[in-house]
Amino acid sequence: MHEAQIDGKPALLAAAAERAAEILSAARLPVIAGLGTDVAGARAAILLAERLRGAYDHMHSTRIFADLDVMRQAGLMFTTPNEARLRADVFLFIGRDLTRIWPAMMERLAPAEIPPFDLSREPRKLLRIAPGRGATTDGLTIETLDSSNLHTTLATLRARAAGRPVSCAKSARRKLDEFVEVLKNARFGVAVWGGDSLDSLSIEMLHGLIRDLNNATRFSGLPLGNDSNAWGVVQTSGWMTGFPMRTSFGRGYPEHDTWRFDSTRMIASGEADAALWISAYGREVPQWKKDIPLVALASLQTAFAQEPQVCIAIGCPGIDHDAAEFARETGSIVSRKASHPSQALSVEAVIGQIAKHLGGDA
Repeated sequence: MHEAQIDGKPALLAAAAERAAEILSAARLPVIAGLGTDVAGARAAILLAERLRGAYDHMHSTRIFADLDVMRQAGLMFTTPNEARLRADVFLFIGRDLTRIWPAMMERLAPAEIPPFDLSREPRKLLRIAPGRGATTDGLTIETLDSSNLHTTLATLRARAAGRPVSCAKSARRKLDEFVEVLKNARFGVAVWGGDSLDSLSIEMLHGLIRDLNNATRFSGLPLGNDSNAWGVVQTSGWMTGFPMRTSFGRGYPEHDTWRFDSTRMIASGEADAALWISAYGREVPQWKKDIPLVALASLQTAFAQEPQVCIAIGCPGIDHDAAEFARETGSIVSRKASHPSQALSVEAVIGQIAKHLGGDA
């Protein structure tokens, strides 16, 4: 028997799926939000949104579009963690708590056993732009450019790299010039960034610096992405609709708009009148405040501010069941065998149960 609740009371899966279908099909414009799921779950959710003529959005869309907006408007230059590990002789880390975002980062980016370049002759240089002083990691010193304003720091660093004057203290300019010297002398440099501290403007300025450096050397970027398989959902959405998340089927075909189809905004404005929340990787909850009919595919222990009308327990991809998802280690979609297989249902399976109860015109 699979765990489910209707109005906070235990229920059979079949009854919960039927009630979920009633709530979603009765809505004028339902939204599928959260979308913390594997590739199969994301595919099922997008097909459900199409069938319901609803919209879909990811819980980390704001951070996702900080990178995507720049990519679409100005272009971005990316490399993979493995290429960085093999070839990089200079790393430029931007932002705070990067090892919290990716705990295995320093281990994964450590030099390969037989790198193409002789990094033992000229030790790899590690630079960091973030609040705080220099640090030591695994015996390697990280030179830090203390910055409480990444917009200003990245702009001045780019200006100095282009040989332009900047208005700042002599000690700050000297530190900037030291960084520029290292960046320009890189044989293969990689800028690594992630987290909430970088917005689209910061990322666009950073890419401008990367582009400028490529006039004289090789330099690339490595965004760390977001949790809850955000980039896996981006790619799944892309090959299914031609768009990333924040896409709607309200008019019978996919339309993408990062403002119009922001799930939190849609619910606050009353445009969306029911929601399906999906969180298979953790216990994240919706950020909207408005009380609307809510169906949740999540842990039954998740502390929702608004109790869902229906909550169906699901397993974690790669732990409870096999999954395909985006992996930071490779920068690609990978297949993962379940580390601790269980009877917990996948998002794909639960959405399949809900879909069985939808009318043919839904």
